[in-house]
Amino acid sequence: MNRTAVKAVPRPCGTMGSGLAGPEPFRSRPQQHQPPLSGNLRDPAEERAAYHPLGGIMAKDDTRAARQNVERLPERLAQAFVGHQPETRNLDRGVAAGHRRAYSSPEPRLATVRETIAHAARRAARKAEAITLIAVSKTRAEEDITPLLSAGHRVFGENRVQEAQAKWPALREAWPDIELHLVGQLQSNKAEDAVALFDAIHSVDRPSLIAALARAMGELDRRPSCFLQVNIADEAQKGGCAIDDVPALLTEARAAGLPVVGLMAVPPVDLEPAPYFALLAKMARDHGLAGLSMGMSSDFETAVTLGATHVRVGTALFGARA
Repeated sequence: MNRTAVKAVPRPCGTMGSGLAGPEPFRSRPQQHQPPLSGNLRDPAEERAAYHPLGGIMAKDDTRAARQNVERLPERLAQAFVGHQPETRNLDRGVAAGHRRAYSSPEPRLATVRETIAHAARRAARKAEAITLIAVSKTRAEEDITPLLSAGHRVFGENRVQEAQAKWPALREAWPDIELHLVGQLQSNKAEDAVALFDAIHSVDRPSLIAALARAMGELDRRPSCFLQVNIADEAQKGGCAIDDVPALLTEARAAGLPVVGLMAVPPVDLEPAPYFALLAKMARDHGLAGLSMGMSSDFETAVTLGATHVRVGTALFGARA
C-alpha cells in the first residue's frame, strides 16, 4: 500500500489551530544534566534486607520488602533488634526500653541487662559499677529467684512487706549476702517490720512515716538507707511527696535521724521519661543527695544516662507475668 507523506504545517506558538493538523516537527531539546547517583542510594534490586517499621528485619527475598515505604531506623538499633521481641510500650527508647531477648530463663536476661547498663554508662562517661541493679521480684516465686542468685546477683526489690517476709528469710539462709530493697509503698504500721527486713527503703514520702521509721530504727538499732519518694508528675494515683514539699520533708527526715541517701521517682507511663529523670537529678544535686532511684524495665537505659544510681528492673529480668 502506498502511503502519502504528510507535510508538517507549523502553527504560531500559543494559538489554536483548526481542523486536523499534522504531527509537530521534531525539535531537539538540550539534554538536561543528570547528577550522578549518590553512593548512599541503592537500587531496590540490590537491597539485601527491608526493615519493618518496628525494627525487625524481613527476609531478603520477601516480596513485601519492595512495598515498604518507611524510614529505616538507625543502624545501631536495627542491628540490636535482631533476635528480640518487641514489647507494646516505649518502642522508640532503645533496645532496653522496648525490646528484650526471648530467653526462657533469667540468667541470659541478667547478662543482657548488665550489658545495657554498661553501654549506657559508657555513653554518659560513667562507670557501670556506680549503678546498682535491683531485681524487682514482687509476685515471683523462689524458683524464679534462685537462678539469679546462682548467677551471682544479690540485690533484689520487693513491693510488699508481708510478701517479702514469706519468702526471703529462707533465701537469706542460703545466701547471707542478699541485699533487699523495699520499692513499694509502706504503711506506717509496717515500719518496724520493714526496718527489720530491708536494707533500703525507697518510699519515704510523709511525716507520719518518718516518725514511725525513726522509732523502729531506734528500737531495733538498725538503720536501712532511705530514699524520699517524689511524685514527680503530680499524679493522683501514685505515692510520693509533692515537689514543693521535698525541702521540708528532707529536713524533717534528717532531724529524725533517718539516713536519707537519695530521691526516688516513677515518671508517667506514656510520656518520655527523660525530662522527669533530669528534674529528679537536679533536685538531688540541689539538696546534696547522691542517690537516684529511677528507671525500670522500659526506661532504665535512659535513667542511667541521666545519673541513676539504682535502677529497679523486673520484667526485663524475669519475663512477662502470666
